Amino acid sequence: MGDQGRSLREPEQTSSKSGDGVTVCNTFEEMGLKEDLVRGLYQYGFERPSAIQQRAIKPMVSGRDVIAQAQSGTGKTAMIAISVCQLTDNRSRETQALVLSPTRELASQTQKVIAMIGDHLNVIAHACIGGKSLSEDIRKLENGVQLVSGTPGRVFDMIQRKKALRTRFIKTLVLDEADEMLNQGFKEQIYDVYRYLPPETQVCLISATLPQEILEMTSKFMSDPVKVLVKRDELTLEGIRQFFVAVEREEWKFDTLVDLYETVTVTQAVIFCNTKRKVDWLSEKLIEQNFTVVAMHGDMQQVCFLALHIH
Repeated sequence: MGDQGRSLREPEQTSSKSGDGVTVCNTFEEMGLKEDLVRGLYQYGFERPSAIQQRAIKPMVSGRDVIAQAQSGTGKTAMIAISVCQLTDNRSRETQALVLSPTRELASQTQKVIAMIGDHLNVIAHACIGGKSLSEDIRKLENGVQLVSGTPGRVFDMIQRKKALRTRFIKTLVLDEADEMLNQGFKEQIYDVYRYLPPETQVCLISATLPQEILEMTSKFMSDPVKVLVKRDELTLEGIRQFFVAVEREEWKFDTLVDLYETVTVTQAVIFCNTKRKVDWLSEKLIEQNFTVVAMHGDMQQVCFLALHIH
């Protein structure tokens, strides 16, 4: 008997709780988490939950479908890790939760946070991402992992083509940075993965924005989801201000960047680029302008950055 067992629902109106109706848990103890999980949180350096964690963890660990508006810097990765660790039955080595992310780096980071927070629970988590050995992925999945964090393409390959990732015991699907996954063209791959999951699978969607395409996806995937919408001024950490500069042409970006550093008082900065080549080019240009720069990037091109020390 194959693992494929899920069909997409036709779009329909879903009744959802508003963010105002969500219970706020000010401490991890109020969430009813496993004692060993709370130990892992404090060992990892957590003192109290962030705004999104206070609102989203409780419905997630209660088994509800959840739509949470959260972006980087809000504690969303730990929110996901806490929830899937709480829901995991440690007596079974079958895969019970699947987290999909738009980039290899984010999927790998999520797996590491799950492993660290769940250390006292002895959870077995694996990052299923491109750029790694296929045979190693297959070996680990066949030996049994409880939690899988991966990118849609590699995960679907492990399910459909390699038959290494068994989905019949998956209880929870988390779509992290869902808006970014759609922007990067992963929609069909997400749908393909979803079709192999058991009909009763809990779905949790995390997204910085909630465009119409996201809402259409939730109507197909979710049943009466809880919406966790945190006030705008609580979405980012204290002390962080965000702004953007609209630059119409690519060749104007460097001069605009230099102008920013001449205008704004900044002693150190981290600049993210989308390719290794761009990091190398930008670091060379900044050195020519007498900036002290260290370029850093790995084999994967999704996340590359340079550290900029301004004197």
